[in-house]
Amino acid sequence: MFGITNKQLLIGLAVLSSFSVSANNFNYNAFEVRMGASPSTFGGEFTTYFTENTHFIGRFDSGFNGDWDLAGGIGFNGPAGQFADVYGQMLLHNIKYDSDSSKDDAFKTEINLGVRAWLMAGVEVNARLGQLIDNDGTNSVVGFGGRFHSTDQLSLGLDFRNNGTYGHQILMSAKFGF
Repeated sequence: MFGITNKQLLIGLAVLSSFSVSANNFNYNAFEVRMGASPSTFGGEFTTYFTENTHFIGRFDSGFNGDWDLAGGIGFNGPAGQFADVYGQMLLHNIKYDSDSSKDDAFKTEINLGVRAWLMAGVEVNARLGQLIDNDGTNSVVGFGGRFHSTDQLSLGLDFRNNGTYGHQILMSAKFGF
């Protein structure tokens, strides 16, 4: 019809395809400091590459009422096109509830899957979905938000998140890349 063979068509599609992308679109070497509202919490998160497509994660959040949510684990990350990354994490949590709670301290596991995408230059949108699991049941881990990357080393974020421990929160954060 147009003089294009199947071989030429396949080569052209492979060149234009997002599968030909091999590098991550985001940096997973970072340290984040965050503050949550309703309930008020403070926390931090550290991620660093293990390989090009895997990373280690360490997190800490607390309302400073004798409580904490300490988590660590491993995650995967990879490109999902020219402007987006897909990632997932497997974490082990140690949760200490505040002294007013009747709940005992607990160890729980978390599995989540998320996506990060460039909305425009310097502006990222993200979403995460997962579960915080223990013997007595599961809690949803849900979040979505955005980040403004002022430089390669600094970004400011606003997220709406339920991490399974503190309930629904608005989180403001500063992330430092290295």
